[in-house]
Order: sequence, then C-alpha cells, then structure tokens
Amino acid sequence: MSQPLLKLESATIRFGGLTAVSNFSLEVNPSELIGLIGPNGAGKTTAFNMITGVYQPTEGHIHLNGRSIAGVKPHDLTRQGIARTFQNIRLFGSLSVIDNVRAAMQLHCKHGVRASLWRGSRFKSLEKEVETRALELLDIFKLGSLRDEDAKSLPYGDQRRLEIVRALATRPKLLLLDEPAAGMNPTEKEELMHLIRFIKDKFQIAVMLVEHDMTVVMGICERIAVLEYGIKIAEGAPQQIQRDPKVIAAYLGTETDKEEPGDA
Repeated sequence: MSQPLLKLESATIRFGGLTAVSNFSLEVNPSELIGLIGPNGAGKTTAFNMITGVYQPTEGHIHLNGRSIAGVKPHDLTRQGIARTFQNIRLFGSLSVIDNVRAAMQLHCKHGVRASLWRGSRFKSLEKEVETRALELLDIFKLGSLRDEDAKSLPYGDQRRLEIVRALATRPKLLLLDEPAAGMNPTEKEELMHLIRFIKDKFQIAVMLVEHDMTVVMGICERIAVLEYGIKIAEGAPQQIQRDPKVIAAYLGTETDKEEPGDA
C-alpha cells in the first residue's frame, strides 16, 4: 500500500484553556478527494490552519510525504506541495488576473538577485516561460480572455476560479479548499463540482475541502471526515456518513444545518 500524502496523528491544538481540535487523526492519499465537514465552530478551518503551518499543534504530529512538518512555515509548506484557498477570497485585487497567477509562480522561479537587477536574456526567457504557463492555466479555466482585467473587477464566480488557479500555479500535491461554494448560486455550485473533479483528474493531485453545502460534499467527495467540537466523530464514504446516527444528530439532521454558511 502506498504511503499517504498527508498524515495527521492525534493532532491537538489548544488556545489557552480552549481545545479547538483534539486528537485528530486523518490520512489523505495521493489523488484523493476528501471532505471535512461539521457544524459551525467544529474546528474545520483550525485543522486547515494546522495543516498549512499557520498554527502549530500543541500535541500530535503531521507528516507530508512521510516527513514531519512541525515548525515549517506556511510559505515553505507551499514549496513542499500544500496550497490552499480561503473562505474569504484573498486575491491581489489591484493586480491583473495574469499577474495574480504570475505572482504565485515566482515561488519556484530561480532568477537570483543579479538576474532580476540586470534583466538579461536569462531573466527575460524565464519571465516569458512564466507568462506562457500562466496563460495556459488561465485558458484551462476559461479566464484567458480576462488576463488584463483587475482581479477585483471580476464577477464573484470568476474570482473564486482565479483563486483556485493561483493556488494551482504553485504546483501543489495537496490542494485545500476552504468553503469554495460560499456565496455561489445553484448553477455556480454545479459548475464548481465539475471544476473540482476536473482539477483532481487533470493535475493528479489530492483535494481536501471544507464545505457546508452537503450537495457539493456528497456529490464529489470519495471520503468524508466529520468534526464536532474539535473531535472526529465519523469517517467514511458519503453513503456511510449520511447514515451515521452521530453525524445525523450533530450536523445533517435538519435542512438548516445542511445549508448553514457561517464560520468553520
């Protein structure tokens, strides 16, 4: 059996006397699409923040490709293959669409200070390569025609797609999507579901999403983990999760729970 891409072992984080996530264990395999759900305040985004190095676990371990990521800074984790989007879109609003993508691609560029200052043939060649790859990504996601538009001027759905493109520009092995369907209408949500499946298959990466919309989660995830009050109460295929009494009681019991859009 292949080694999991990401492995959390009894990961726990406390803020003073509050335990936000407790003994959370989870494995994410390469090219897997996994969901993390739970009521508001369950600790889902906190778990994302531990995985991406924003918070360090108080106890437990997190491994990426078999190596501990304890103490690794978020930007270094991005270099190692973890990218994410956020509940609230965090684009560079005043930059163009293509410059948002080019900025992400600089993570793996090796210009060097001297090349950047002198802007010689080597620098120009690398910059042209970055632009070409950025346009290829934008065209895949039907944003190429908007390359010179300010990011803040895009419709909401296009901004969401651009944020995903920018994350993909860092060449991740694991893409974390934090409430990608937030604020979308039913048509946009349907398009998003196709987009997430496409991303997983096209780029052969693992995708992990936090999402409140159960139609999205149950429609695309291969496996789902459920948090309640920072504790994992269930894990399994969508059909198992839908039938689990603890999950029904905690989260899926009412229509209001299914659509509740607040913080994770």
